[in-house]
Amino acid sequence: MYFWKKEAMTIQENKILNHQEIQHKIRRIAYQIYETYSDEKEIVIAGIASGGLELAKRINKVILEISDIKTVFCEVNIDKENLLIPVQTSIPESEYQNKALILVDDVLNSGGTLIYAVKHFLNVPLKKLKTVVLVDRNHKRYPVKADFKGISLSTSLQEHVDVVFKKGNDAVYLN
Repeated sequence: MYFWKKEAMTIQENKILNHQEIQHKIRRIAYQIYETYSDEKEIVIAGIASGGLELAKRINKVILEISDIKTVFCEVNIDKENLLIPVQTSIPESEYQNKALILVDDVLNSGGTLIYAVKHFLNVPLKKLKTVVLVDRNHKRYPVKADFKGISLSTSLQEHVDVVFKKGNDAVYLN
């Protein structure tokens, strides 16, 4: 019993963002997107499965609340273990061609996932492409950056960031 309490305290101590803080960051990012794309009638919000997809859904919801911009939602599937496997999207290229696109992921770690996803979308002409992450770890192997981010963390290479999306109990942990 004592060990469990001690472990629970350690997990709590490593919480970087709580539910309310994450909601605030999502709302701020949505307003930044709205400001950047206010001249657009329609934007494509592409979320990288799984954490990025959930974050994209939440950002999309806020954008629909605060603006009259129409959104097209896109799920992006990428094999994070083998980035050379072609990226798959839930909508055809014709639905994002010549449109403004926002690519969303939960954590920017090495930059591999984001840069290969960006590469996929650059195979068709786009009006504008911006990237969003909830957590930017500042340890990139690839030259990619987040245009909109919730928080930047300078972590060691041994540390791991976990984003947990649970209804009413979202959190970001550093382990």
